[in-house]
Amino acid sequence: MQDEPFRFMKFEIWKMAINVGDKLYDIAEEIAQKKKYKFAEQLNGAALSVSNNIAEGAGCDSDKEFSRFLGIARRSIFENVNMLTVFRRRGLIDPDPCKDIVTELEQLSRQITNFQKSLRKS
Repeated sequence: MQDEPFRFMKFEIWKMAINVGDKLYDIAEEIAQKKKYKFAEQLNGAALSVSNNIAEGAGCDSDKEFSRFLGIARRSIFENVNMLTVFRRRGLIDPDPCKDIVTELEQLSRQITNFQKSLRKS
């Protein structure tokens, strides 16, 4: 039996998305404590969208279709960065961890782009 029963579980981009997603969920919980439930719900959805689209795309029949899902994952990263920026500007979250998470999201976005390029070459 394999350690990772599903294809997506071996991808570094999925592992990165899960890790940064945990941090985004923590921020969403912090925002929910400030009674900003809609904001927290939106952040949770966008955070989950990144890893979900990587996982769903890995189940596609073609690299072209997989690449399309990776594009959706990247757009969700941009949505997360936008929300973190707004929340930081509104004083809803601490700016220091926010900067670190934005850096992680930037790295993940680059990794996804590189992975998309590798799919196009195959």
